[in-house]
Amino acid sequence: MAEQKATNIKWHHGKITKEDRVKLLNQKGVTIWLTGLSGSGKSTIAVELEHVLIENKHHAYILDGDNIRHGLNKNLGFSPEDRTENIRRIGEVAKLFTDANIITITAFISPYRKDRDAVRKLLNDGKFIEVYVKCSVEVCEERDTKGLYKKARSGEVKDFTGISAPYEEPHNPELTIDSSKLSAEESTRAILNYLVEKKYVMFDY
Repeated sequence: MAEQKATNIKWHHGKITKEDRVKLLNQKGVTIWLTGLSGSGKSTIAVELEHVLIENKHHAYILDGDNIRHGLNKNLGFSPEDRTENIRRIGEVAKLFTDANIITITAFISPYRKDRDAVRKLLNDGKFIEVYVKCSVEVCEERDTKGLYKKARSGEVKDFTGISAPYEEPHNPELTIDSSKLSAEESTRAILNYLVEKKYVMFDY
């Protein structure tokens, strides 16, 4: 994790407790971390999941890989070092959202296991749900809505996960969703069922 450079600082606590926020929103804040190759369906699932949660009066928000790189992380590229910093920053933002009792949905390739594990450690126990959106390179390449795989194979795009850069599969994710077999709706249902089972949301979907 990043070195602490600022000195003479302290954490300031408010008057609102975690229990207050749970009672107000009728949910428990959590980060749902969607990880997988480009084209595996992470963003599509995230959008569907957020929609269903909001439609059922829950507070949810998506942190999407491409969107974050338009602002907060626009100074980062795709080198291993920049990928690590990208995930570190997102982990910190996700922690703030989760502390505010928001169901935080992240959609990032996040190819390195150690980076995902660092975010898990950053959040309290039970506040991090790793969802591996599993899909073969071949299927992802067939979808290739952005044309990135073609550019990666031609050398036009460097450090592309699955082609010229590695992807480390999760060892023990809370959920594994095979998006080559399940639709976005079915994938979303699997996540919702998990949220209900573990009592993150107080609603029977």
